[in-house]
Amino acid sequence: MSAPVSTGFETLLSHFTTLITTFPPPFIHINDPNTPRISAALLRSSLASISVHTSESTPRIAYACLNAVACFTPRLLYDTALNALAGWTPQWEDGCENWTDDTGQRFNENVDGFVHGLKAVHSWYLKHGRNKDEGGDGKGKGKAKDSGGIVRLVVLIERAERLKENVPDMVVPLTRLAELAQLDVTVIFHSDLQWDQIRPTLGASPEPFYMSVPALSKQTILERLADAYPPPEIGTSKSSLVDENSYHPALQRLFVHFVSNVHSVCSPFVTDPAELAYIIAARWPGFVQPLLDEWRRSREERQEELRLQREGGDDDDEREDVDMEEEKEHEIELGPPSENTRLRLTRLFASSLTEALESLYPRLTYASTWIRSHAPPTDLLAYHPRDIAAVLQKHRADNNTSNRGDSGKDGEEAAIPNLPRMAKFILVAAFVASTNPTKTDMRMLGRGLDERTKRRRKSVSPRKKTGVKQSAVKIPQRLLGPLAFPLDRLLAILGVLLEENDAEARPPMPEYTVPGEYTEIEIARVAVYAQVHHLSSMHLLHRTSPADRMELSPTFKCGISYEVALRLAKDIDVALNDMLWDPV
Repeated sequence: MSAPVSTGFETLLSHFTTLITTFPPPFIHINDPNTPRISAALLRSSLASISVHTSESTPRIAYACLNAVACFTPRLLYDTALNALAGWTPQWEDGCENWTDDTGQRFNENVDGFVHGLKAVHSWYLKHGRNKDEGGDGKGKGKAKDSGGIVRLVVLIERAERLKENVPDMVVPLTRLAELAQLDVTVIFHSDLQWDQIRPTLGASPEPFYMSVPALSKQTILERLADAYPPPEIGTSKSSLVDENSYHPALQRLFVHFVSNVHSVCSPFVTDPAELAYIIAARWPGFVQPLLDEWRRSREERQEELRLQREGGDDDDEREDVDMEEEKEHEIELGPPSENTRLRLTRLFASSLTEALESLYPRLTYASTWIRSHAPPTDLLAYHPRDIAAVLQKHRADNNTSNRGDSGKDGEEAAIPNLPRMAKFILVAAFVASTNPTKTDMRMLGRGLDERTKRRRKSVSPRKKTGVKQSAVKIPQRLLGPLAFPLDRLLAILGVLLEENDAEARPPMPEYTVPGEYTEIEIARVAVYAQVHHLSSMHLLHRTSPADRMELSPTFKCGISYEVALRLAKDIDVALNDMLWDPV
């Protein structure tokens, strides 16, 4: 019998449901340092179930689930909470309008407006109810319905520790929301940190009702992981990296032992079932690949033996009648491995579990990349038991050598073809900014009515003079490594590249008549800043300034090589060498 989703969290859900449906405190803090993603998902599911299955004896529940990472401004928090409480989804056809009552008032200006918005949502529920099946659209246009009870608003905030960083002024009003609104409102902070680490100073917030989520036991974790094995109807893998029989029903018992081995290796460092499942999914295909190779080799040998027997027969007519029956009778089915084979596989792949933990838990690489680089050699079990360890070690050494030789391709060039066009322009601009000295920007990239002719430094070596002390020869910047540059300089160079090389790819914009106006608007868009941040997270740009210094312009270094920059420039039709102070 498969373990339910809530295995290990029955006590939490029981207490939570009882609190919300009876007499909840106005402020609850739930601390889960071990499995915050799983418990948050269960709390959302519980609120959804409570809001649907209400009776006349229980209040009507309207809830909103927020994420403090996504709601990084007060307005985002206000709009997300009110839209979720009212069951309102902004539509593109309506101009992505947020929820409002019949008066059309905006409730996202400040805390006072947010409180008035909560009162408006509460009044709307008392008047119309929340029954979408009856035609309600979230603005009082649904069929009226007698409430006959109390309306309770519940606001669940996940990753609540981020409120102190993103919107610190909102922590105190949220903890006192029931007091400010004078309504039946419950605010729930869900975090992997304790309340003492989030608590505002000067005692401005009230003490919450504490709920702690205990760590899952070993047996519970193993049950949840073993339950992740796909059922027979969907057990065939369709990935090119994973064998189609990796999750065959005959291997399910071996999977249970494998899960236990992974837990014993990784449990001192991580106990989150989601993280363990990620590691298991990356290592399991390679773990069972030797078994699948041996099974296919045995099946091919058996088929070859049957073919030779058929060729040696005299009566072709009788042989044709029994060919299909013989193949079915003598077909070798995939079965569970012997205990000796299981122990051999466990011993051979024990060290790779530690490697998977060190690479996949901090997300230093993707699971697909790790599977490809740690694939075992073909027909591993065909070697003598004394030689398997040496063969496996040699295969790993060859993989590591290949990975080091293709590290640039795996890290940079593998991601280059999938980059959007604007990201390629940004990387080329970053390479120019990291290679050229700052004082050469106007000479190399300046454009205007009195445009000067580009002048590069001459690469002719100085003539030696007898009797004069020679100074040190200046090394080209491309050989010294990239220079750091501020974000403003990157955007300025990006504007030049877009103005000169992107005009033909732009859509017609007759409203922009001033030269360069469209480019100025393009480089000021949020999407450009988001691309810079994304490229920095991919390590194609390296941030050199501290992230907590918001008053200073961030500085970066280019993280791509000249060959990669040349490929990108060719993709977007940019003459890269014409823009370099020291051309190659």
